[in-house]
Amino acid sequence: MSSNTTTYYVMTAKKKEEEEETSKTPHGTKTTNKEHQLILSFELINERLRILGAGLDLKFWSRVVYQEFDVEILVELVGTALLNFYFMDSLCCFNASYSKLVGGRSSSTGKGRSNVGLVKFGFSLVKGKANHPMEDYHVAKFVQLQGHELGLFAIYDGHLGETVPAYLQKHLFSNILKEEEFWVDPQRSISKAYEKTDQAILSHSSDLGRGGSTAVTAILINGQRLWVANVGDSRAVLSTAGVAVQMTTDHEPNTERGSIEDKGGFVSNMPGDVPRVNGQLAVSRAFGDKSLKSHLRSDPDIQNTILDGRSDVLVLASDGLWKVMSNQEAVDIARKFKDPQKAAKQLTAEALKRDSKDDISCVVVRFRG
Repeated sequence: MSSNTTTYYVMTAKKKEEEEETSKTPHGTKTTNKEHQLILSFELINERLRILGAGLDLKFWSRVVYQEFDVEILVELVGTALLNFYFMDSLCCFNASYSKLVGGRSSSTGKGRSNVGLVKFGFSLVKGKANHPMEDYHVAKFVQLQGHELGLFAIYDGHLGETVPAYLQKHLFSNILKEEEFWVDPQRSISKAYEKTDQAILSHSSDLGRGGSTAVTAILINGQRLWVANVGDSRAVLSTAGVAVQMTTDHEPNTERGSIEDKGGFVSNMPGDVPRVNGQLAVSRAFGDKSLKSHLRSDPDIQNTILDGRSDVLVLASDGLWKVMSNQEAVDIARKFKDPQKAAKQLTAEALKRDSKDDISCVVVRFRG
């Protein structure tokens, strides 16, 4: 199927979405023209998956569908189960009312909870003021694996496009959990998976583009052991008895200047601007960024802790939040709300109020009711 054909279908769907013409599905059921075009879009997704088999294409085509049609119509036509099959497992961006995809829209929010414990989570993502599509992505979900419950939480803050953070959203946790050593050596497994994922991104740069992404990931094992890893300046902060404890390291050009220069790069310090690698990138570690990769690192800093009765809240957020808010301020706000979704929404709202220009995304995990 050619790109011209797919473009025609998508454009047709948009142009005619308000028309009241009716057509019939292959099963003979009458539908509005809008619904018929939706079904065609699903057929395009299937065709693309059969031909290319790439998760990124699923991400792209599902975004086309969600941007052009109301989610309620999707649910009515194909049912929740099929929606879950196509989108939920890989994109992790839904709440109980089927919120639209994060990319390409101004905001997204949702929540969930553990199936066996008291842990709850909420998330909120808000597009910044820059004139480009939303580049922040997240993961927030619980999964059952080999008799264990894992809480998987992440923020991916993209730059120069959204394809790399979208790829991370689909693949990074999967790659971590595929490591055979994960249950005996989580730290080594996380480190290896980060490296393998970055290599995969670089090898597919012709499809994924020249951009990159930060990452902060948190894995909660059976509600007790917490593993946190990061690349770049997205951050994880744990509240212990109300005191903010930063569990990640901000990877900034000034603090890792030696490594950058050893690799043949340089750090610029232009007046009125932040330090940048080769005058371009404001972080010293990132996924992707093929043109700068010879001067960058993608190995994560990794920390772990056993949660006790003093551990109450974990906040993961992109630098759109941390540029305008201290760790302690974020923890203080999050602890005011028993509902972590309300806490996450309040954090992003406060960052906007403080005139944060960047995309703002955060996940709040509450360990006790």
